[in-house]
Amino acid sequence: QVQLVESGGGLVQPGGSLRLSCAASGSLFSFRAMRWFRQAPEKERELVAQITNSGSTWYVDSAKGRFTISIDNAENTVILQMNTLKPEDTAVYYCNVLATNFQNYWGQGTQVTVSS
Repeated sequence: QVQLVESGGGLVQPGGSLRLSCAASGSLFSFRAMRWFRQAPEKERELVAQITNSGSTWYVDSAKGRFTISIDNAENTVILQMNTLKPEDTAVYYCNVLATNFQNYWGQGTQVTVSS
């Protein structure tokens, strides 16, 4: 059973930065992809960033140039570095793992609020 624990959310002013972490039980090597989703109030959950086992990355257009996803294999952790944050980035951010058997695992979510 895979367990994901997120941390790093909080309140930040526009233009600020946050670093989200997702600690996963088990080895990340066996996963197809690690992803970050977000869900703002009254909106659908959207994929923000993805990194595959081969290291390929993908970002939603609104995050390109501002967010960076990476994996710390030593710590079994997926990181989302978010810079130049905007109010529209406000959402609950969820870590997701796509396993080799295509099963999805989710973290509990962490709130990110960008406001002055």
